[in-house]
Amino acid sequence: MTRRRTSSPERRPPNHDKHWRPADRKGPVCGFTLRGKTCSKKGAHYCEPRADRFVLFCSDLLVFTKGPHRRKPFILRFWQEHEIARPLFGEVVWSAEWERYVRRYRIAHIVVARKNGKSEIAAAIQLYLLVGDDEEFAEVYSAAADKIQARKVFEPAVRMVQLSTPLARRLKFLKDAQRLVDEKSNSHYEVITADADKELGHNPHGFNLDEVLSQPDGSLWQAMTTAAGAREQELMFTTTTETNDSASFGAVMIDDAERVQEDPARAPHVFSFVRKFPRTAEQLERLRRLYAGHPDLPVSLDPYDERNWKWPNPALDDFKSREAMRRQAMDARGSKLKENGFLQFQLNVRVQQVTRYISMDLWDACVGEVAPTPDWVLPKLEGRRCWGGLDLSSKLDLTSFCLMADNGWVRWRHWLPESMAPILDEHTGGLFSEWVDDGWVSLTEGDTIDYDAIYDAIAEDHERMRIVDITYDKWCGEPVRQEIVKRTGLVMYESNTTYERMTDPMKELARLLKKHDGEFSHGSDPVARWMADNLQAKSPSDDPDRYRPVKPDRDKAGARIDGMVTLLYAIDGRRRAPAESIYQTRGLTVL
Repeated sequence: MTRRRTSSPERRPPNHDKHWRPADRKGPVCGFTLRGKTCSKKGAHYCEPRADRFVLFCSDLLVFTKGPHRRKPFILRFWQEHEIARPLFGEVVWSAEWERYVRRYRIAHIVVARKNGKSEIAAAIQLYLLVGDDEEFAEVYSAAADKIQARKVFEPAVRMVQLSTPLARRLKFLKDAQRLVDEKSNSHYEVITADADKELGHNPHGFNLDEVLSQPDGSLWQAMTTAAGAREQELMFTTTTETNDSASFGAVMIDDAERVQEDPARAPHVFSFVRKFPRTAEQLERLRRLYAGHPDLPVSLDPYDERNWKWPNPALDDFKSREAMRRQAMDARGSKLKENGFLQFQLNVRVQQVTRYISMDLWDACVGEVAPTPDWVLPKLEGRRCWGGLDLSSKLDLTSFCLMADNGWVRWRHWLPESMAPILDEHTGGLFSEWVDDGWVSLTEGDTIDYDAIYDAIAEDHERMRIVDITYDKWCGEPVRQEIVKRTGLVMYESNTTYERMTDPMKELARLLKKHDGEFSHGSDPVARWMADNLQAKSPSDDPDRYRPVKPDRDKAGARIDGMVTLLYAIDGRRRAPAESIYQTRGLTVL
């Protein structure tokens, strides 16, 4: 039986002035004027006339090129206009360098399921960058895994030009070169190859990388983004559907886009629009917290419940057919291969059983009190029963030691060979050096970790805290255990990151994060926060309630989670310990 399609009620536009932006009041009154509307704001702000300019460019000059709305004006849908276009083109900051207001966003990511109009909105953005940005000698490029894929954005742009009398007069299409040329401003828009070695020397004003899931690595993206800098307000953006490879360049980029969408302050120059169907109860809860009141939120974790389709498919019932999606859902039932395809391409799901584990809004809610220095938390732990977690990793990499007290306070120590610091600096935008300078990470001389420094630190902590025991990764090795026991007399428990050992402490960590009532307080250790943001969880396909920690490929993403592993070991130790007897705390005489 065919379900009758009902029209959704008209939505009220959001107040764009209330969106997060840098607290920057530099600059004069904006003064940008369009059709009698003048912006009177100053500093970092949402400029409505600038946003109007892009919206009107689309509706007045462009048309849809295919589908049920072909040849009709390209009027942006509510979600396209208010969740992508207006923030992207309306948010501005004052540039002292250029002495004018410029777009705040220089990088953008649009991540939705297939057939949601990514190609056409990308084409509209590229054409605007070509002729609507008042940029002389603008260079605008589209790229993908190959030229055929890249043309999927370029060809709609060409067709939009052909169907627009004003643009057809202004722009010349050079078919053999696959190039649109604007002789008025000496600008051009063309398709380039995915071979990064051949794409150096460009000066892009606009660049679109389509379907990053097909990119073998990030070399092309890096080649183009590092070429920016000579333009006043360049825009580099991706349009893609989710990948199925958690260790790929595409996965790292999509994960980063999702983090920025949840916490814009981590990269104020990056815009993200990510719509993915949740696979776990934690992901569903996160969506409901972060986007409370959004009419398209999923209602369950059932991929075949049509009420859940709108979130990853904002164009559903408009230029994406619900009937076609129903047919694909019907074909997917009973076939694991087809179901994976349905999840990835129709619901924008990464089909590997690997998901981000910690929601950073919950992590930040458990700060307790912000620790200005690492030693600030010591009085919170001194004299108290504590459980330790140790992960030595490799002598060539980051090592962490965690202590969790019976009052919920946690303290980490982190060590790294000094030769590795520049590598982690590269992956943290220079933050790692700041953490070292502030004492959150201790560098040991040379190319390897000095284990004696770790042994000394554990012995020092043992003098100040009542360490019950230390749970350590079995890969640390028997000599390490023997040396710690020799120096401290502590009880050491061997562990690992298998499902059997990690499921319980990971569930306990999730419980503590959700309570955020003081039972777990971390003081906002910045290195631990970085690792918490990197933590991913893997579940076996036949038992989704079991977990073990995993991480992206550290060579590709620079990701580290050692501090989270040690936290889980410490939680495991605390869970394993019996309650302390009253005779241990008050003596044998009880009055």
